[in-house]
Amino acid sequence: MLKITVLALLAVSLIPVSSAFAEGNIELNTDQDIIKPTDTVLVYGTVSGVTDYIPVKLTVLAPDGEIVFSPDVQIDDNGEFKRLIHHPIPSFKIGIYTVVVNHEDAENSARIQFTVTGQSLVKENQVPAPGTGDRKIIPGLEISAIAMEGSDIITITGTPVSRDTAITFTIYSPTGNLVSVEQITPQTLNPFTVEIKTGGPLWTEDGVYTITANQGIASEFQDSVEVEIIDGKVIPEFGTIAAMILVVSIISIIVVSAKSKLSIMPRF
Repeated sequence: MLKITVLALLAVSLIPVSSAFAEGNIELNTDQDIIKPTDTVLVYGTVSGVTDYIPVKLTVLAPDGEIVFSPDVQIDDNGEFKRLIHHPIPSFKIGIYTVVVNHEDAENSARIQFTVTGQSLVKENQVPAPGTGDRKIIPGLEISAIAMEGSDIITITGTPVSRDTAITFTIYSPTGNLVSVEQITPQTLNPFTVEIKTGGPLWTEDGVYTITANQGIASEFQDSVEVEIIDGKVIPEFGTIAAMILVVSIISIIVVSAKSKLSIMPRF
């Protein structure tokens, strides 16, 4: 009887703990319902009943449904969070934007909307029809690749052209197959670093892989680097190395041949 009572008390004591996460609550607000295309928007809110060291995910959706920003936002000791949303490059589009905030411990998300009015700097010809290849590329974003010979890590460095605007990295194999897609959202205009790990079933082709970075609406800021991969490992300047090995091999053959000829010459 005592065992049954103890088990019942344990079951009752566990109910509030397990339901606390299910009852997580999020509130989201902004004081700016209508803005101009180059304005910023401050959103803020509170979270309760969740693990406070896990950040909330804030997603900004454009009028056409495109995800403009999707950063993680930390929660302070009072359960509060805030984020200043800067306009994407070159500006917000005209229309209604939706901001959604969710937390992995909360069943429901919170959302608000703000309206952008006025003259947008986004030109329609910057967004091409699918498959036309008429995308307008504006120089500005530059990246470089750093890797050691034989390594399975490629380090990409660069400087963003805008903060809070996601940079998408696409990696294509020598035959044009999509290998991987990575994305970061820089919080400042300081240089960034991204590590890409090679190897695995998608890196089985030998040859030159192309890594392309895109930032801005319609990816108008773009730059690419190429890295040679052999057996899933980085081979920098492979052609030069191969030529050097070939020269050394030829010299070795000549020396061995010369020694062989001298060894069989008769003595007088």
